[in-house]
Amino acid sequence: MQSHLLSLSLVMLGALAGWVAHLLGLPLPFLLGPLLISGTVATLLPHKLPEGYQFPQVLRVVFIAVIGLMIGAQITPELFAAAGRLVLSFSLLILFVLLCHSYNFWVFRRLGGYDRATAFYAATPGGLFESLAMGEQAGGDLTRLTLQQFMRVILVVTVLPVGLSLWLGEPVGSAGGVTLARASVPWTDLPFILLAGAAGHLAGTLLRLPARQLTGPLAVAALLSLSGWFHIDMPQWLVNVAQIVIGTALGMRFTGLSPGLILRGAGLSCLSVGGMLALGAACALLLHPLLGEPFDVLLISFAPGGVTEMALVALSLQANPAFVTLHHIFRILMTVLLLLASSRWLRRRL
Repeated sequence: MQSHLLSLSLVMLGALAGWVAHLLGLPLPFLLGPLLISGTVATLLPHKLPEGYQFPQVLRVVFIAVIGLMIGAQITPELFAAAGRLVLSFSLLILFVLLCHSYNFWVFRRLGGYDRATAFYAATPGGLFESLAMGEQAGGDLTRLTLQQFMRVILVVTVLPVGLSLWLGEPVGSAGGVTLARASVPWTDLPFILLAGAAGHLAGTLLRLPARQLTGPLAVAALLSLSGWFHIDMPQWLVNVAQIVIGTALGMRFTGLSPGLILRGAGLSCLSVGGMLALGAACALLLHPLLGEPFDVLLISFAPGGVTEMALVALSLQANPAFVTLHHIFRILMTVLLLLASSRWLRRRL
């Protein structure tokens, strides 16, 4: 009972932090606000938490499905009208994943001094949950793995929207008030949303999809949209609640980490993310004359993290968010396949 009350209190505190972040015009405020406040509690006040306390992960899984449904509903038949162009960008994306992983491994192994397994799985440019699970199984340091993987996502969803906002002279993404949700959705739609989310999670689990909590519901929503059977419109309040819960859950993953370890991990993440964004920009410059897509849209398609926020930034640029989302899903898939293919080799090296 005490743990349930604590979890509710953390979510309420996260909601307040999200509201403040929204007033300050931060990108993805209802995710980053709760993440920052719960992460602060986890690192500075761990002695105030009950021994062995863990934020209920079932809540996180449920609300990740909400985000997946919201994104999947944006996938329409028009997106596949230029499928030939996607072959070119996807091919370059494979090279992008390989180069990013190699560069990040060098950063964490040589500069960070991490052991081989920790550096290898911390270096992945996607597949967050898969990297943590496989890294722990391979004997990596789960604390450092968690820190580096979450820092990657946090930095990308913060730095890229802010940078684009400064470049364009106006806020983009969620900071600009853009959303994939609708202000008003009939309450009668909620049972269908719940059913689609449950079906998506089950399908993702059975098919062993990468990031199945997100991609399973995304696939179901996309199938419904493409078939014309039912179009899922997500109410804004539900999207905000989902981001608050997810942000709070992510922040609590930092429980027990020292401020010094976090600062050192943040420095390594700045090097890692900086290199990946530079490589993504180079890929965008190469593809721009070949595909005819704007440079900024291609850049966010190659950014290594934050599927939801990158889709919102795409909407700000009057681009189809599903084009961006497909690239991110493909990046995650390629990353997980790379991990599976190299796991046996890594075990021999260890």
